[in-house]
Formats: sequence, structure tokens, C-alpha cells
Amino acid sequence: MLFMSEEGTEQGGLIWGASQLPDGTIENHAHLSFDQYEENQIFALDAGQEGKEKFSRITMADQGDYAIEEKRKANEQIERLPADQQDAAWENFFASHRHDVKRLALGRSPDGSFGLELRDQNGRVRIALAVRSTGEPVLRFLNEDGKVVREFADSGK
Repeated sequence: MLFMSEEGTEQGGLIWGASQLPDGTIENHAHLSFDQYEENQIFALDAGQEGKEKFSRITMADQGDYAIEEKRKANEQIERLPADQQDAAWENFFASHRHDVKRLALGRSPDGSFGLELRDQNGRVRIALAVRSTGEPVLRFLNEDGKVVREFADSGK
């Protein structure tokens, strides 16, 4: 189901599905998202299961300050390039176009942990709060390079 603006452009949507594979494995997914005007999603709810791995999360993201049409045109040009040149072309495009920066993620990870990640304007995790699947709580502060600079964890004492 797509959410449409009064202008007839997509502004988010809802998708879901579930199935049991012949081997008995369960796969299901649900996704609800809301888009920035003429851009990609800025808020999403996701949940699902792939085999025994379950996940659920809330995500908030920053989108670029350029019309999505610029990205569509770039995509058309980049798809015409040889495959070995496409990654460099996208890297060049995004060097001057801010894009899809995940800023907050809250939810259950496939490993069974549950947590909150707060990210900087470049999408790097700077604070991570989690309860591991073992029940151990942990709070981490990370620098720009992703290195843990401070950690508080249950010592089990």
C-alpha cells in the first residue's frame, strides 16, 4: 500500500508478507514508512523473521537537501557505466549530496539483543545502549572512527 500526496507522488507505504518454506522455515516481514517530501523515508517501523532470527526496529533517518530527481538522473547515468566504475561514481555523487543517514535505531537485532543506537550527522554510531541476549546491559560511547572510548557494562557482581 503506497501513501500518496495530493500531488500524486509517493510519501511512504506499508508492506507485509509471510510464508512457510517447504523446509518449514518461516519468513515474514512488515514495513511501515513515511517519506520526506520528494525524498526517501525518514521514519520506519520494521519487523520480521527469517528462520529463527527475529527482528523489530524503529528507524529515523535524515535525507538529503536535494530533489530526489537528481538521484534518479544520477542513477540513470551510473547504470550505463561499466559495473567496475559504478561504485566510484556513486561515491562521487554522494560526496556532494547528503543522503539516507540513519540517525536513530531502536529495536531487536537478529542476535537477540535489544538496543538503541544514536548516530551523528554522518551516520556513525556514537552512543549504543543494549541489553545483550544473555541479559547483560551495556552502554558504549564511540568516537568518530567507531572505537569504543567508554563502556559501562554489568560486571556480573
